[in-house]
Amino acid sequence: MRATRRTAATLAATTLATSSLIWAPAAFASAPEIPPGAVEITKKDPDGTLLAGAVFSLLDTLNGTKAQTGRTGTDGILRFENVHPGTYRLKETDSGSLLHDLAPDQDVIVTPEHTAKLTIIDTFKPAELLVKKTDKKTGTPLAGAVINITPSTGTGRAITLTTGKDGTATAKLPVSSRKGTAYTGTETQAPTGYELDTTPVKITAKPGEKTTATFTNSKKDKPTQPPTTPPTTPPTTPPTTPPTTPPTTPPTTAPVAPPTTPATTPTPSLSTSTAPVLPTDTPSTPAADGSLAHTGADSNAWLLAGGGLLIAAGGGALIAARRKKTEDEEEPPATN
Repeated sequence: MRATRRTAATLAATTLATSSLIWAPAAFASAPEIPPGAVEITKKDPDGTLLAGAVFSLLDTLNGTKAQTGRTGTDGILRFENVHPGTYRLKETDSGSLLHDLAPDQDVIVTPEHTAKLTIIDTFKPAELLVKKTDKKTGTPLAGAVINITPSTGTGRAITLTTGKDGTATAKLPVSSRKGTAYTGTETQAPTGYELDTTPVKITAKPGEKTTATFTNSKKDKPTQPPTTPPTTPPTTPPTTPPTTPPTTPPTTAPVAPPTTPATTPTPSLSTSTAPVLPTDTPSTPAADGSLAHTGADSNAWLLAGGGLLIAAGGGALIAARRKKTEDEEEPPATN
């Protein structure tokens, strides 16, 4: 009996030990390694020329540290190898050229066993434009001139500049070619008291260079006489008071001269019925053709004669009337 129990205990211990040894290696197995990726950069300018010497950095977006950095070769290409998969920030720190600006930053996603290819375009540096406005004769700086700067090719945007107290204005002109970009400057508003200068000025803007455009103006001529154009708007309210100033225009008809013959004082008469009538068939002397106007001086004798007859007749009539009145008063009244 005791021997049987001892044999069973030995078998159980052996089985437990064997099972533990079989499962132990599976608990300590390691995860497989992720293969890296790569980043390839091609650097160009707007003309398509490959650019060497540009410096780029690949930044870890988690902590901002530099994962890798490098410079483009003569073929304009830069490769970052063995880049751990993830998201990175690509930053250009040097364009390697005096004519080009830096490209803006951008994000790059790196995947296992894959190469992320990027083409980076570095734009040309803008030209610095200086506009000058002066008096054509004296060279004095002029403020307040408005100048429009437009691309001659019709592409791009226009720029409007106004000269300050020193007669100048500045701007940066975009450049799209290594040889330069053509612009035209035109004055749209002249300084106060000056004529508008309508002559356009040609401007060539080259990458990273300074250029100057000069505009001149001539003073306006002073008017020699007041404008003769009447006002366009008539008065809406008529004047209520008549003008007190007499008209300055003299009458066109000359006054008639008074007669040269002195006026004769009229003699009172008793009655128009008793006055003698002058003969109407008295001949008159007609005026000869081409002679001066007839003044009536040759009829004075007839007038004097007629006047004497009138006086005599009037006197006789007056005496007869008085005599008749006296006889009437002396005659006694009739008795019945």
